[in-house]
Amino acid sequence: MRRVLILMGSESDRERMEKALPILQEAGVETEVIVSSAHRDADRTAELARTAQERGFAVVICGAGLSAALPGVVAAHTTLPVIGVPLNAALGGLDALLSIAQMPPGVPVACVGIDNAKNAAHLALRILGLTR
Repeated sequence: MRRVLILMGSESDRERMEKALPILQEAGVETEVIVSSAHRDADRTAELARTAQERGFAVVICGAGLSAALPGVVAAHTTLPVIGVPLNAALGGLDALLSIAQMPPGVPVACVGIDNAKNAAHLALRILGLTR
């Protein structure tokens, strides 16, 4: 399985999150990019997470700013590895970074640097066992 699902909470996050695409595509990893908010599209987001593995995804990358709930919500609904990308929407992105990094026991989310979707792609490749 060499598919990565990239989720973001808002269309305004797309430009920053799509920086992961060239890295994944160069490694031959199929991707799907979807906008689905943990708050505005709660049921849809949960369903995307619950069905990600059966749809052939092996890793989920989630970009989120402000409360940064998306990575945690996704991790609560899947056993796939989830990588959180904190996005700078306020407070320099520190609020999002802390929200993603401080997950409760049993709901792990890997966290990369603020606005750093490229590192999320590199981490996904390592999770998939692919080296560049």
